[in-house]
Amino acid sequence: QVQLVESGGGSVQAGDSLRLSCAASGLTLSSYAMAWFRHAPGKEREFVAAISRSGGSTRYADSVKGRFTISRANAEKAVYLQMNSLKPEDTAVYYCAAEFNLGTQVFTTSASYDYWGQGTQVTVSS
Repeated sequence: QVQLVESGGGSVQAGDSLRLSCAASGLTLSSYAMAWFRHAPGKEREFVAAISRSGGSTRYADSVKGRFTISRANAEKAVYLQMNSLKPEDTAVYYCAAEFNLGTQVFTTSASYDYWGQGTQVTVSS
């Protein structure tokens, strides 16, 4: 049974940093592209960042480019999202997602992803 468990969320001030973690089990992480999405109240779920199975390719939403960094440690079955210079508009529930993908291309659409975590809340106050 595949499980993705996010952690590291919390309540911070604008300008602060947070590091989200996604612990994966029940799958061979090195066969999966991984991504972070977020869902804010009253908005559609949106793509944040994605990383290919080897870590060689990454993609970011324009709204987080230069502030967020996605990384992975396949041996530890973990994926991370380092979030710096947080803004109130980053407030959302953040979800980790996995897509079986043996290639190098990564995708930004949620429909591409096979497994999802339960999410972790990030709240940024001004």
